[in-house]
Amino acid sequence: MVEFEVRDRDLLARIGKLKTKSGTFETPAFMPVINMARQSIAPRELWNDFGCRILITNAYLIKKQSAETARKNGVHRFLDFPGVVMTDSGAYQILAYGNVEVTPAEIVKFQEEIGTDIATILDLPTGWKVTKQKAEATVEETLKRAKELEAQKTHRDILWTGPIQGGHFLDLVAKSAKQMSNLAFDIHALGSPTPVMEQYLFSLLVDMILTAKMNLPPERPFHLFGAGHPFMFSLAIALGCDLFDSAAYSLFAQDDRYMTNYGTVHLEDIKYFPCSCPICTKRDPKDLLEMPKPEREKELSRHNLYVCFSEMRRIKQAIVEGRLWEHIEMQAHSHPSLLQALKNLRKYADYIEKHGPVTKKSGIFYFTSLGLARPEVIRHVKRLLERYTPPSGAKVLVLVPDYRSKQVQSGKQVKKAVSLVYEKLGVSKSEIHLCVYTPPFGVVPSELKDVYPLSQNECAFPPDLETVEYIAEQVAEYVKAMGYEKAVMLAENGTWQEKVAEMSKFLCAKREKTLELIYT
Repeated sequence: MVEFEVRDRDLLARIGKLKTKSGTFETPAFMPVINMARQSIAPRELWNDFGCRILITNAYLIKKQSAETARKNGVHRFLDFPGVVMTDSGAYQILAYGNVEVTPAEIVKFQEEIGTDIATILDLPTGWKVTKQKAEATVEETLKRAKELEAQKTHRDILWTGPIQGGHFLDLVAKSAKQMSNLAFDIHALGSPTPVMEQYLFSLLVDMILTAKMNLPPERPFHLFGAGHPFMFSLAIALGCDLFDSAAYSLFAQDDRYMTNYGTVHLEDIKYFPCSCPICTKRDPKDLLEMPKPEREKELSRHNLYVCFSEMRRIKQAIVEGRLWEHIEMQAHSHPSLLQALKNLRKYADYIEKHGPVTKKSGIFYFTSLGLARPEVIRHVKRLLERYTPPSGAKVLVLVPDYRSKQVQSGKQVKKAVSLVYEKLGVSKSEIHLCVYTPPFGVVPSELKDVYPLSQNECAFPPDLETVEYIAEQVAEYVKAMGYEKAVMLAENGTWQEKVAEMSKFLCAKREKTLELIYT
């Protein structure tokens, strides 16, 4: 059984320690892909200069090119890498070329012979432009090969990866994950995501990852094959990907492409380096362009690696601080496809809320309606309607706005508002229940205002239209559910409050409830 200890969480992301026979490494982990036929950065340099503690290489290619040397020395000495080594089995070559010259049993045996730490069965990748019938065949064949592993393997100290197939057919992804979860794998991986990512179909990638995750044991680490660019690392990690690999750092360098954490730029189009890594601080773009091609490729590969590892550290710090959502929201604005993917998370908001942490070390920042899918918002609304009961004797609901948008002391504003209600309605203080309507939570009963994160947040005022509509919807649901004799809402003319008030009144009427508005 895999030894995987989780230390910090945010959303579905987790910082943990995964133990292998060659040592323990921290997740989430970015693994550079090593191709010994054309490797611009040596594995030993990755260990010494980049702090890289795990990498991935292709067992099938090693078997084809240097089988005896790898068997004799073992994969760690063969690569000259003292850390953890994961090996792929040749499935990518099947995807690219249609076939490989090895059987599933042979590649299992070879990975054991070279002493890999994390091995992968020879799955049959689904690919992209395939019929559903063909996709189902890849799922069935991969499951068949997965079931054969137990009889084939002879070493018990290797962690085995069970790939999930199905491609963009989500019902097949779910089927593959459910059946694979019943087998004794230590790690699972999403197969065939590369064509999806190459086309920037990140919204579909969200569907594929979460369909797999929702049908797998949560205690098993999850690997995303070929997660190529650092601008989408935070999204993948937030969805629960603990491991991912990429050769993009080298492939991009071969084409003179310069990575940033928000996109890629051709070297010839750069006048100033937006980076402070060792490569960018000692040279300018012109220096790199004038270098011989092999040397320039190495330097660009180094820069691209620095960007990748730097982004990983930023993401981990965001997890520790409980600000991964804020980090993703900022990253999402680097490309429309990422923003679309973030919007797609609302579909899975209940699942993310269920598996995310309840409290954090810091408050939350709410910028736009994108944040309505945050677990903290979903959790508040669910618990308010399912678990909350107003104080006994409360007959009149008084909804006052969140006064943080005004440069005034909110306590004084609330007292002034309540006095206005006493005067207009002629009710006693004991009969009134005071609640605040506020972005992004909707309705907040006054006695709950100090519960995390109802007062531990900062919002950008005025809220956008979708947030206004959301607040109004929550007001109407609350009024309907709680059964007050009377409901009153205070609002200021010409502000976001007026929009919420008018929408709330309309939605209450649709629910056969009356909401009286008092404008100030």
